[in-house]
Amino acid sequence: MTKNTHDADVAFIRALAELLNENDLTELQVKRDYAEDDSLNVRVSRKPPQQIVAPQQMHAAPMAAAAPAPMGAPAAAESSDPASDPGAVVSPMVGTIYMQAEPGAPAFISVGTTVAEGDTLLIVEAMKTMNHIPAPRAGTIKRILVEDGAAVEFGAPLVILE
Repeated sequence: MTKNTHDADVAFIRALAELLNENDLTELQVKRDYAEDDSLNVRVSRKPPQQIVAPQQMHAAPMAAAAPAPMGAPAAAESSDPASDPGAVVSPMVGTIYMQAEPGAPAFISVGTTVAEGDTLLIVEAMKTMNHIPAPRAGTIKRILVEDGAAVEFGAPLVILE
């Protein structure tokens, strides 16, 4: 009986992995209870790509209101969705933004900062884990769309990198 249960569990985990890929998810967790003392708890996850195309945001108006205006940009650029900008670096997770390594330390970036590929742009804290968000390519920071200590959603634009 354990062989059949094992085979069924392996098939179940494979099905979860396929579901993860087919729906472009980064993580999936399921608990299956077989009996009072017998259960299967599975967490399937994958590392998201460096730059993700942001899904439609339900709270676009507050994000736009909180975003600082770009320096020297025409008025038409201010009203456009920052997530659609080809230089947008988006959040790979839900969490809290930190612009510096620790309180009182200098910020990782500011508008006009030149960064190399892999340089830390900012930190997203998720579940007590500090996740450094690297620059997907070399460039110059054109806009910073988030504030230190602000909450951020998955796929929300963080900065515009030229």
